[in-house]
Amino acid sequence: MIIKNTPELFALFTETSDENIAYHVTTNSSQVDIARKNLSKKYQFELSNLCYMDQIHSNEVKIADPSQVFKCDALITNKLDTPLMVMVADCIPIIFFDLKKKAIAVTHAGRVGTFNNIASNTIQKLISTYQCDPKDIEVIFGPSIKMCCYEVSSEMAEFTKENFGKEFVQDRNIDLQGINKLQLLKAGIENTNITINDICTQCGDMPYFSYRNDKSCGRFAGLVFLK
Repeated sequence: MIIKNTPELFALFTETSDENIAYHVTTNSSQVDIARKNLSKKYQFELSNLCYMDQIHSNEVKIADPSQVFKCDALITNKLDTPLMVMVADCIPIIFFDLKKKAIAVTHAGRVGTFNNIASNTIQKLISTYQCDPKDIEVIFGPSIKMCCYEVSSEMAEFTKENFGKEFVQDRNIDLQGINKLQLLKAGIENTNITINDICTQCGDMPYFSYRNDKSCGRFAGLVFLK
């Protein structure tokens, strides 16, 4: 799913037809090598410049470096032709871009990262590193598990209600997209600059991996780069 393709920027969310692009969920690394190579050819980027993370469900944000795989859950860069990739299967893949400052980011927003403000931490890192103005940052949430399917324990539902608001809880289901959006609004992002994909990876019939449907599934990706 290509979401942005301009002379300045390219962004997309891969689908199951692009195969598994994550090494950490398979013992067959050569298949991941092939999938990533095919992706780079299909969308015309230099594979050696691809930046991805060892995602650890944290609120850590790092400046991307193609020579390193950081333990973190968000990457930022202002370098041209340096694709940033986030890998998911139910968690929220979030893409950020500021075309005025020529800066981009990706974030892996699972429950732990969401509860620890990973999205707003990403905004603060863009501001402190590249002097971005939050009003110029656009944010796109990719396909992910939605409130309709994201059931948690009674204790976790109560925690969510007490810490984020009852509007984000329905019985034992919680709204991670809504919580992340609230945090972004508080960080200064304009409401009109936030786009939330309406596809639920668990109950939807679209071609995206879902960990809750299949514990042995692969990962799809959110990917963005400056041209």
